[in-house]
Amino acid sequence: MPTRLFLSSGDLLADRRFEFARDLQLKGDRAAAADLLEQATELAPNFASAWFTLAEIRQQLGEHDAAVAAFRKAREADPADRHGAAVRLMRLGAEPLQAMPHGYVRALFDQYAPRFEAALLGDLGYRAPQLLFKAVLALRAAEKKPALFKHAIDLGCGTGLAASAFARQVDRFTGIDLSPGMIEQARATGRYAELEIADMAQALCGKPDASTDLILAADAMVYVADPAPVIVEAARVLAANGLLAFTVETHDGEGVIIGHGLRYAHGAKFVRDAIAAAGLALAHLEQASLRTEDHVPVRGLVAVAAKT
Repeated sequence: MPTRLFLSSGDLLADRRFEFARDLQLKGDRAAAADLLEQATELAPNFASAWFTLAEIRQQLGEHDAAVAAFRKAREADPADRHGAAVRLMRLGAEPLQAMPHGYVRALFDQYAPRFEAALLGDLGYRAPQLLFKAVLALRAAEKKPALFKHAIDLGCGTGLAASAFARQVDRFTGIDLSPGMIEQARATGRYAELEIADMAQALCGKPDASTDLILAADAMVYVADPAPVIVEAARVLAANGLLAFTVETHDGEGVIIGHGLRYAHGAKFVRDAIAAAGLALAHLEQASLRTEDHVPVRGLVAVAAKT
């Protein structure tokens, strides 16, 4: 995982208290760490990293209300919410599901970018791009059509793993990602004709009607509470017979939840309904494990929708 985000308070003494507190937290002395963090926030009331770490400790100690209050203080101290306090509040059930803060997603992946592929492929057995590749090729074979595409848009392109999987099937790739760090990694691969730093739905809004024949989103929808706007825009941008292929994490219910990994999980019915509402035809939907975390396969869905 990425290096833990630290935002200095601007007060040397408060920062030192924070460092001591983190050492105590890592050694398991949570109560002492919490005391030091309280002192740090007294010295620097807008110390977002101290509030966020204090909130984590309160949560670990089972102090729900205190954790909620501290996460809210962290968000107030950093309006961009680069620590993702809103995500923790949703996970705690303290606030309704909503979009993840762009500042959090961007900071998360900017930190992660230099070792993203090594962590995903080496540590987590990440396989979403290969699963999408297999599903798209199987669908085209069943239709007796060549699996060749003139233009593909790779949503949440990351370092370019999906483009690598589909390299022989696509003439020209456009990559879209919210993280500048990821875009730089993708640019270094030479796999993309165009790269854009943008939110997925917003980027698609700027694309002409019927301008592409394949849209991919490998492990990108897991950071979108409601993928319906993305799917609607994808349907508009796809040419006739074009495909939208994406993965989501899933659960046994019908709606959307925040999972243990702090990513959204979407029920199968939710995915089917979103595809149908966009006017696309569901061509493929299967359960699959997208990665392994803590030695446990992460449950997911591989979906392919067609523009008829």
